This record gives sequence, C-alpha cells and structure tokens, in this order.
Amino acid sequence: MKSCNKAFYEKDSWLKPYQEIIIRRSNNIKWRKDSLAGRGGRLYDSINNHLYYMLHNDGKDWLFREYAPNATKVYLIGDFNGWKISQEYALQPLGNGNWELKVPLDRVHHGDLYKWYIEWPGGAGERIPTYANRCVQDDHTKIFSAQVWSPATPYKWKRKWGPKVTNPFIYETHIGMATEREGVGTFEEFRLNVLPHIAELGYNVIQIMALQEHPYYGSFGYQVANFFALSSRFGTPEEFKALVDDAHKRGIAVIMDIVHSHSVMNETESLSKFDGSTTLYFHAGDRGFHPAWRTRCFDYGKNETLHLLLSNCKYWCEEYHLDGFRFDGVTSMLYYDHGLERDFMGYESYFDGGQDEDAITYLGLANILIKEINPKSITIAEDMSGMPGLAVPIKNGGVGFDYRMSMGIADHWIKWIKELDDWQWSVGEIFYQLSNKREDEKTISYAECHDQALVGDKTLIFRLMDKEMYFSMNLESQNLIVDRGIALHKMIRLVTAATAGNGYLTFMGNEFGHPEWIDFPREGNGWSYKHARRQWSLSEADYLRYRPLMLFDRDMVHLFIDNKILKGKLKIIRQDEEKKILIFSRGEYLFVFNFNPSGSFSDYMFDVPAGKWSVVLESDATLYNGFDRIDTKTEHFTQRIGKEDLLSLYIPSRTCMVLKRE
Repeated sequence: MKSCNKAFYEKDSWLKPYQEIIIRRSNNIKWRKDSLAGRGGRLYDSINNHLYYMLHNDGKDWLFREYAPNATKVYLIGDFNGWKISQEYALQPLGNGNWELKVPLDRVHHGDLYKWYIEWPGGAGERIPTYANRCVQDDHTKIFSAQVWSPATPYKWKRKWGPKVTNPFIYETHIGMATEREGVGTFEEFRLNVLPHIAELGYNVIQIMALQEHPYYGSFGYQVANFFALSSRFGTPEEFKALVDDAHKRGIAVIMDIVHSHSVMNETESLSKFDGSTTLYFHAGDRGFHPAWRTRCFDYGKNETLHLLLSNCKYWCEEYHLDGFRFDGVTSMLYYDHGLERDFMGYESYFDGGQDEDAITYLGLANILIKEINPKSITIAEDMSGMPGLAVPIKNGGVGFDYRMSMGIADHWIKWIKELDDWQWSVGEIFYQLSNKREDEKTISYAECHDQALVGDKTLIFRLMDKEMYFSMNLESQNLIVDRGIALHKMIRLVTAATAGNGYLTFMGNEFGHPEWIDFPREGNGWSYKHARRQWSLSEADYLRYRPLMLFDRDMVHLFIDNKILKGKLKIIRQDEEKKILIFSRGEYLFVFNFNPSGSFSDYMFDVPAGKWSVVLESDATLYNGFDRIDTKTEHFTQRIGKEDLLSLYIPSRTCMVLKRE
C-alpha cells in the first residue's frame, strides 16, 4: 500500500506496527468520498438530501417527500385535512423507496401541523417526517408533530459566518437553563441577557447544547428524535438566527453539539422502526441498540445513513450559519462495544479489530464536507478513548477534526480534590497530566464541563467547599474552607488554561462558581426547574464572593486571547515538590503557582530569560477576593549569578500569578 504524505504515524514510532490499518482507514475515507462525489468532486455538490426531502414549495405546490423503502402506503395527515387518512393525501411511490405528494399552495399554511401515516407489511403508525425542520409538542397531550414553517418575512442575515478562531476559548451553554427564572429559557432571553455577559468575559466561541429536537427535556438534548428540527422549546428559527447574527457581530463564533452517535428509541417521534423496518438507518440485531443509553445505533456503512447525516451537517451550517460542531459521543461511534469498560491503556486498544471503521469513515467525510462549506469552521471530537489521528488532517492520514477534547483533565481534578489532601498534591503530576498531549493533534482543555455539574456529581467549587457555600459566600464572612475553595478555584482554572494545548472550555456559570448541581425536571424531583437554571444574580451582587471569581475568569480569558498566549511554547521551569511550587513559561509569559496550603516564600529564586518582568495577572488581588499579598507595581529584574539569570519573587501560599518579560 502507498502511505500518506507526511502521515502522522511516521512521527510516532509506537504507531509503526499499525501503519497498514491507519493507511486503510485513510484510504477508506478517500474512496468513500469519491463514491459519493465522483472522483475529484466535492461532497458539497452531492450531499443535498435535505433540499430534496425537506418540505418546500415550487411556487405552485407544496412538495411533500419521504424515503421509506419498506412502506406500502404513505399518507399525509394534518390540520389541513382534519387529520384524516384519505387517498387525496396519499403520497405516490416514485421508486427506490421514494414517495411524493404535491399539494396546492392555498391548502397548506405557515404554522399548520402535520405527520405521515405509514403502512407497512404487518403494521402501521403515525410518524414525523425524517427531514422535518420544525417540530412542536402539544402542551396537553405532550405529542410531537411536524409544523409547516414558512414565515411571510424570512430572516435577513447581516453576516455570513463568525470570525476565524485559532485558539478557541469556548463557553459551553444550554439555552433552556440559561435563565434565572424557574422554567425553560428562550433564544431571545439568551441573546439579550447572556450573550452580552459572554462577550464581556471575552470568550470567542459559544458551544450550544440541545439544539436538535429531543422528546425528553431531561436528556440534556443528547437523545435526539428530529435531526433537522431546531428545538421549539427555546423559540423560533428566526429568533435563533438573530442570536447567531448577534454573536457574530460581537466577534464570537457559534458551534453546536451535534448528536450523530445515536438516536432516541421513540418510534412515533423519531427514526426507530420508521417504515416498519428496524434497519432503515440502523444496524440489525444487538448492534442496532446501545446497551447503556437505550438508544438506536446508526449503521455508518449504509448510503442512506451517510446521506442523512452528512446532509444534516450541511443543513445546520447553511440554514443557521453555524461555525462548526462539537461531535458528541465519538467514543461510542468508534468502537463496536462503544468503549464501555475499556481501559485504553495501550495503542493496541485502537487497532485490535474492535473499531467501527465505517464510523471512522463517516467522521472523516463529515470533516471534509464541513470544511468545504466553510474553511474557517471548527470541528471538535468528544472522545475519551484517545484514539490517535482523530484531530490530524485528512491529508496526513487522520480523521480531520480540528480539535479533540482533553477529557481526562477534569477526571484528574476530581481525583486530586476527592482523594488527596492538599499536602499530597504533586505539582509534577499536575503539570504532566495537564500538558500530556499528542504534539500532532490540537486539543481543548477544561477543568469542568456540564458533565461534572449533573445531579449525582459535584462541580469543582462544590467539591472544594461543600455545605459551607450555603453559609459563607458573603465577602464579610470568615471561613477557612471557603478561602481555600476560592483560592484553588482560581488556580485550577489558570493552570488548566495555561497548560492547554490549543483551547479552553468552561460551562455556563462555572466561571463564577455556580452553586450546587444541574437537575432537569423529572418525576423524581417533582418536575422542578429549581436546578435547571443559572443564578446570574449571584455574580452580579457586589457583596458576594461569586463576583470576584467571575472577574478573575474575565481577566484571565482576555489576557490569553488578547496576547495569543496559547501560541507560545510550553516550557517547565520549576517543579518544587517540597514547597508545592510550579513554574513554567509560555512564550514571553511566566506562570507561577504556589499550591502550598500554608507556606509563603520570600526571595524564591529561579532561572528565567534575562530582563524585566512585570505581573500582569495575580489571583490574590482584593478584586478577586484575595488577601492582597502581591505587589503588582513592583518591577522584577533578573540578576546574573554565575551562568544563570535568576528572578526573585515573593510567592504567597495558594496563589498564582502571570508575569510578562519586557
């Protein structure tokens, strides 16, 4: 076999034994692309299922179309015909599993509800069209229907795409729980109230969860039923477009969590047993069902599935001007066993024959298509297995993601906080675990995301303070547990961002240490929204400790983005296990951390490039609810002693600071 030019396995000797597998996977992507687009053609020109099947009109008639190869009859039912099955509204077979019905424009109107009634050998049932672009739920019956969405005045875009982002600082968010009131937040509330907050903090990317329609709100949007429908819980398509436009105006890119790893089991709302067949888009038998999530698993080897999911990517990019995607559940896609109970301790775990190479091919195709649509787009893989090559360009033998999530970092923080006392923390291990990344793949680091905030788990701030958060978050209070938590919360965020490969992420509200957990309304909590919201007022109150945490996060993010710090090379300078001091540099910036619970050190000396160093950010300022032990006005000059240029600093306990060399 002919190897790829500058293939990524050539830089890693441990991958040499698996180079034929890597080459085969790479070639599979190229061959599949050629089969879909024609040799040398673009996927963009051949992936258009949504344009054909999605409800539209030709100026004379409404065109209703569906792909249902196992169906014997397909009827249109809805508001316009009293929801009655009749031959007048029967779709006609076009061959190859396609069905079509033309309805005069004056019979169907914007806002009308509709469905299919599909008959198949041995059964029949109501179904929502596969390519429905809007679905709504009845307030009383809780039943979903497709809705005709064709407003008289379409939204007029002001901008095409967001900015090109090379080092993403991502604000992960959920529209529904972004409101302080106990209820479901809306796109308009988010645009008016939360978007300005994100812009002030300095984040350059918003990652939005739960945009694809899902029957169960408590699934956090991860059990999708209608892949082309924007969740109507949060508002209208026009309101979401206005949100995206506003973000772009503020210089913020917008990406979405896209769920192509599985589909909800529901039959009347989704694709499971859509036309009576269990294998229309899914695997047959046990492979078609996810044992842990109780969902349906896509068969990525089917042309029908590829066209469905690739069209879905194109639709969201073009219809809503999204700047990319974070692909959810990639680990589940990559392995036949979905990565369940695997330890992924060696490279053989990625090449032992237990990988779904059709899924790898699909992910490669998706990345090619998304870049054809918008070369500035961002794609991120949520994979906890660490499979090499996911975030390597297609041309270098990889799968083509721009970034991968460094998912192990959050787990390490939980482990250190939960299992070790402060004296047992190893600054060497902290630096190693936070900076241990493949050099040929870009990564996004985070101390915590939405996963760590879900009910049954704890956010970092709650792990650090626990019940003391309920009594001692007033600035006037004196509480050693809270003081420790406030100090470490800032240090953890700064060291995670400073050691990041190429980007950083936080979940909405965690920038100010949002208390407690996330718990969506469900039977077990009396369908309460108490914990499915964000208490923004806590960060606005000038008498609480939450606001200083937010201000530190704001200044940290601006420092990194404004000065392009993540482009600098990471270099370790000092790992002092006895004193618990960690010092490293990134370009012209010096990062100093003292994790010691009680020890502060005067005249602490270490070797750095010669020159004048000034403090540009430090966690102990009163502005950030610190003890004001660091004099930021002092200019620090190196001293030449022997062959070393030494810098001498006062480093108080549980503080961090950033210095810049002039």
